[in-house]
Amino acid sequence: MHKYIFIFLFITYFSPFTQNAKAQTLDLSKAQIYTTISDKNTLLRSLEVLQNEIEKRSGIKYQIVKKLPKAGQQIIVVALESDILKLADSYKTALNKLPEIKSEGFKLLVLPTDKTVLIVGKDTRGILYGVGRLLRNMEIRQGEIHVEENLAIATSPRYPIRGHQLGYRPKTNAYDAFTVAGFDQYIRDLALFGANSIEIMPPRTDDDFTSPHMKLPAVKMIMEQSRICKEYGLNVSIWYPNLGKDYANPDSIKKELKEREEIFSILPKLDAVFVPAGDPGDLEPDVLFAWLEKEAVLLQKYHPNAKIWVSPQVFRPTQKWFDSFFGHVNKEYSWFGGVVFGPWIKLPVQKIRELVKPSIPIRHYPDITHNYSSQYPVPNWDLAYAMTLGRESINPRPHDEKAIHNAFDQYGVGSISYSEGTNDDVNKFVWSDQDWDPERPVIETLRDYARLFISPDFTENFAQGIVALENNWRGELLTNESVDRTLLQWQQIEKQAPLKVQQTARFQMGLIRAYFDAYTRQRLIYETALESQAKEILGNAKAGTSLTSIQQAKAILETAWKKPILSDYQAKCNSLADSLFKSIGAQLTIKKHGAMSGRGNFIDLINMPLNDAPWLLDQFVQIEKITDETERLKKINEMLHRTDPGPGGFYDHFGDSESWYRVVQNLSWKDDPGSLLSPRTSFGVGLVGEEWVDEIQATGFKGQVTPRVWMKQAKTLYDHPLKIHYNELDAKANYRIRIAYTGRFRSRMKMTTDDGQVVHDFLQTGETPIFEFDVPKAATADGVVTFIWNCGEGERGSQVTEIWLIKK
Repeated sequence: MHKYIFIFLFITYFSPFTQNAKAQTLDLSKAQIYTTISDKNTLLRSLEVLQNEIEKRSGIKYQIVKKLPKAGQQIIVVALESDILKLADSYKTALNKLPEIKSEGFKLLVLPTDKTVLIVGKDTRGILYGVGRLLRNMEIRQGEIHVEENLAIATSPRYPIRGHQLGYRPKTNAYDAFTVAGFDQYIRDLALFGANSIEIMPPRTDDDFTSPHMKLPAVKMIMEQSRICKEYGLNVSIWYPNLGKDYANPDSIKKELKEREEIFSILPKLDAVFVPAGDPGDLEPDVLFAWLEKEAVLLQKYHPNAKIWVSPQVFRPTQKWFDSFFGHVNKEYSWFGGVVFGPWIKLPVQKIRELVKPSIPIRHYPDITHNYSSQYPVPNWDLAYAMTLGRESINPRPHDEKAIHNAFDQYGVGSISYSEGTNDDVNKFVWSDQDWDPERPVIETLRDYARLFISPDFTENFAQGIVALENNWRGELLTNESVDRTLLQWQQIEKQAPLKVQQTARFQMGLIRAYFDAYTRQRLIYETALESQAKEILGNAKAGTSLTSIQQAKAILETAWKKPILSDYQAKCNSLADSLFKSIGAQLTIKKHGAMSGRGNFIDLINMPLNDAPWLLDQFVQIEKITDETERLKKINEMLHRTDPGPGGFYDHFGDSESWYRVVQNLSWKDDPGSLLSPRTSFGVGLVGEEWVDEIQATGFKGQVTPRVWMKQAKTLYDHPLKIHYNELDAKANYRIRIAYTGRFRSRMKMTTDDGQVVHDFLQTGETPIFEFDVPKAATADGVVTFIWNCGEGERGSQVTEIWLIKK
């Protein structure tokens, strides 16, 4: 049994916190708030958060009193740990029994006999996080508030940096549509789960300057974001790439410094500047660090304690580049904050930890927002999902996120996630909870999320529904029957939930995924069957019937869009997409909601063909032009048997699970989720002259229609070799290898064997898909061979899609 499924089942049936085993609760519907803290700079907005979040869920507004009420009255006491001596002896005794807390930590204790809840923070942030944990544990309904009587927590964060990037720019799927109030609430929500840092972006990035969704100019909104964080006592970082043309030219430097001064001077709070070395803005390390020193002077003029963090993020790095970069890092400049480990960094974080001095911190910048072509892609994702949900769909991956976090957390001081909008909402809360406590079970975070943001009446159902959505993405979609059960789970919640819950954006984000996944699976089943029928007709074509057979096969394939299935599922997805756009600005279509291509517009892709119809129909056009019947039948046969390696041969498509066993694994996904040291699957055929294609579809090279399988391949990153192993070969035979090289990298690659034989020297891929070579006889003389691909230095990786081993 998969270990995550085991954990899921164990918690479901044996946890004392499930709905079937409720603890006794304390009624707090008439509670008041008392605090020993008089300093407004210590309290900040913590009491306001407690009051507001309870009132909008229950209709009850807690009053703040200046004196402790008489015994027996409901009270929530908020204090600093340094003020414990001011509390009653019974309070002190109970609090002292709890473990010690550290910076930003808190103690949360319910004393049912006294009808009292104690929130004791180590410091200002500890108070806010204590309030957050109380809200997460409360069951709040209209007119009633309860909390478990046995609640007793003493906890401190494991890591000092815990946050998320909320970039106000068009290249997101929602943030550019946020209002000031929307950002205030979202930042508050994140803080309730332990976040202490928010990363913003300057008005000028590698993006358009504005979008039709923006409620304020970017320069004004980032001021508001900074102000909000200051009021909550959170840190502010800014992701600031180098977009200038020349950072060695005095006039260019002067212009860049002027822009930064305009930004640094207007922000009420700024604690860090994160500068990526590339993507965008590729600079040589000597130029980069000389420029950063000038930027640091200006930064600290307005924010004296702020530091600059840098990532070794560059698309085509060389060893010389890394040597120079880390040489500068280890000089420990006074303005230098640390190294950021994020997407498209060639070196594993373990290696970076070895290269930099122990005194230099590493901050994680995990990509929690993308499904593929990313730092942590969905492992072995089904092609049908990649084609329809795309790179940036609603993507709750709670167990994956915990596994990714816990694989590398010990090498850093925490993280600020890379996010492009609300699509990764669940992942943010899971990641913050893991930065606080990596041992915390994911299901507990999901229960808190459901209890606070959805309804205490659907805590378990919603939490398990999120787990089910993640499980929808496990394995082959065609055989994953749990997808239909997942939809039933969500439909049951929808049927039982009151209108207020049904209209909640976070519920709708889960519901739309449940419908979309089920719709995609049923379409895949339907279209796969149609393709089989069409091929059967073509396979039975005889002399004089080729054109008729093609017309019949064409009609069957066209049935997919002429007689579509489950139109109600599609209508439901469209309706939910409209609702999400209205409520949180989620942009799930380009035309209707103003999304950017490839930025979460998965509703646009809902009817993407899921079988080989595009390629087959294109082949029909070519075959119909042939005038000779015998030649037409020959071409039909070649089309139907495209993958046939001949007698004694082997065929493999490395996007299929059936062939993946041949790909040599170095580490498990759990140990290397970023696949910097092991292979991964990737998506896209690749177009000549195009570095990036937003949609995964059967179009590639110079625009021709391609076989469906060319959209998915095996890949390694950078100079890590890709190895594919064959055994049970005929030791006496000679073989010829045919290879399909597809994918967006289009690297220069060299192919060798494990005994050092060269199959082909470096050649340029991406201009034509198919290559053929003789396999050196010596390489297969023992009946076993491992083929090895390496790309040139500075290339982005090796990719192999199909192999035919043809026995000569």
